[in-house]
Amino acid sequence: MKAHTRETQSTMTPEKALQFLKEGNQRFQQNLKANRNLLEQVNDTSDGQFPFATILSCIDSRVSAELVFDQGLGDVFSVRIAGNFVNEDILGSMEFASKLAGTKLIVVLGHTSCGAIKGACDDAKMGNLTKLIEKITPAVNAVSEPKDKSLRNSKNLDFVDTVSKKNVELTIGRIHKESPILSEMEEHGEIKIIGAMYDINTGTVDFYE
Repeated sequence: MKAHTRETQSTMTPEKALQFLKEGNQRFQQNLKANRNLLEQVNDTSDGQFPFATILSCIDSRVSAELVFDQGLGDVFSVRIAGNFVNEDILGSMEFASKLAGTKLIVVLGHTSCGAIKGACDDAKMGNLTKLIEKITPAVNAVSEPKDKSLRNSKNLDFVDTVSKKNVELTIGRIHKESPILSEMEEHGEIKIIGAMYDINTGTVDFYE
């Protein structure tokens, strides 16, 4: 499989980009890989890059976007931060990726058993991590059940995963609210902004369309 070119990127639509990721995750689940020569892709992308998607995911070592979606060099912009939330720097990166570099799809990818989410559920405090956790706390507060405080912690994995999903939703809401550029592009059908969850037990990505 060749690296994307300006020509192949220009034929891409948000729907087609999403289908590419779905097919890639299917290959990943089946322990298959598209036939790629990575060194050839290094050469092919030396003069420019034409990725089709931007993926915001957690730093978790089990959730590499290029691997779980079976993508090669030059295929996707990968933005990684613990808890997969956005700030102005990440929004700026997304705006560059979509408006200037031509990606057609933005995916906010959460995952099950997320350590950053567990930290937020436990109100963990440690150095700079404290400030990071505070950015995820709104997702914890937005999940109303269970009300029993003894069940609203990292030991309750169902609660953790529900908070992870809510965090994805709130992150997408922030993208729409805080980036007029991306919101306008989506309104015009130039891009699509969606959420997804990766299951660390199965390798499956569920998209929220």
